[in-house]
Amino acid sequence: MRIAVFAKAPVPGHVKTRLTALLGADGAAGLHAGLVRHALATASMSNLGPLELWCAPDETHDFFARCAREFHAQLHRQEGTDLGARMRRAFEAAWSRHEKLILVGCDCPVLTAQHLAAAGAALEATDAVFAPAEDGGYVLVALSHDIPGLFEGIEWGSASVMAATRERLRAAGARWHELPVLWDVDRPADYARLQQEGLLEEVLS
Repeated sequence: MRIAVFAKAPVPGHVKTRLTALLGADGAAGLHAGLVRHALATASMSNLGPLELWCAPDETHDFFARCAREFHAQLHRQEGTDLGARMRRAFEAAWSRHEKLILVGCDCPVLTAQHLAAAGAALEATDAVFAPAEDGGYVLVALSHDIPGLFEGIEWGSASVMAATRERLRAAGARWHELPVLWDVDRPADYARLQQEGLLEEVLS
């Protein structure tokens, strides 16, 4: 089994843009970098298998090189016309090695190593595992094999992502398990919640 973290390079003005008015472009990029490192640390602590960092727009940013050294992560370039195609590419790379994969984003600081362990255990007995997000998406997806159409025709970034995904799972006759609903950091209200729950210093450390 492998764990993949999807992340964008922390370029000011290109990440966490909905927080730019609150934090400034540099501050938003700094928060994003902290969230990426937090996700990698969480994945590393799970000890489930090799750690991969799938990078956008490519793997050449110095930040990714530092992450690779610190967390012993293998760097890969995200490839595909949309998020679904990019995720599918990561899963295909794992399946080509006859391995299962747990894939997470970098925006969910409340995702823990225990959640990852639960996903790994559940994947032994089912086709797919998801951690739904409060905003209607999901923050974790794990697949033991290909489920045709799972990533196609989804309005990524919308509140309908998880609902549409469930429809595709049912249509494919797949069995799946859902972890507890979690929340991620995209908007000013999420940033305030990060502060209120005492997670901001942890993310930025």
